[in-house]
Amino acid sequence: MRKNFGAKPLTYPQPVFIIATYDENGTPDAMNAAWGGISEMNEISLCLSAGHKTVKNLLKRGAFTVSMADAEHVVACDYVGLVSGNKVADKFARAGFHATRSAFVDAPLIDELAVAVECKLKDYNPETCILRGEIVNVSVDERVLDESGKVDAAKVAPIIFDPFNNAYLKVGEKVGNAFSDGKQLK
Repeated sequence: MRKNFGAKPLTYPQPVFIIATYDENGTPDAMNAAWGGISEMNEISLCLSAGHKTVKNLLKRGAFTVSMADAEHVVACDYVGLVSGNKVADKFARAGFHATRSAFVDAPLIDELAVAVECKLKDYNPETCILRGEIVNVSVDERVLDESGKVDAAKVAPIIFDPFNNAYLKVGEKVGNAFSDGKQLK
């Protein structure tokens, strides 16, 4: 037996992205977004309404970063999704975030969040709210690398959004090997 939920955007996993920009004064701003993902090899797509201060900033600056929210900073990551930068000018600082200017795009990296995708704006459609960014660089804080220099997902502790229960879930244990385990069925 299946329960029908209707036509709603309910899928697993939904990433918890923290989009960061600089405003006209060079002050960092950030927002939380779950509707997005990789749409091409060097492209990320997000669904963001035009009213967000972060969207206004990135349209002016032509750049933004997308950090992966993590378990350690779940409160701060949720906060930047609850509070509007249009009303709380220092929400980035109130979240406890600190910024380092990206060497690749005119946007801040959030020091507390270890994994970031640095992007140049490709285009934005205010009618559909679809924003596309060209991925210029992916930066990872060395604190989440293993001894061989690979990203250790356990150290990153990324979270996902559970739209069925309005919850954040920590990405868990390894269950297989991509591009390998399916070979058993060949």
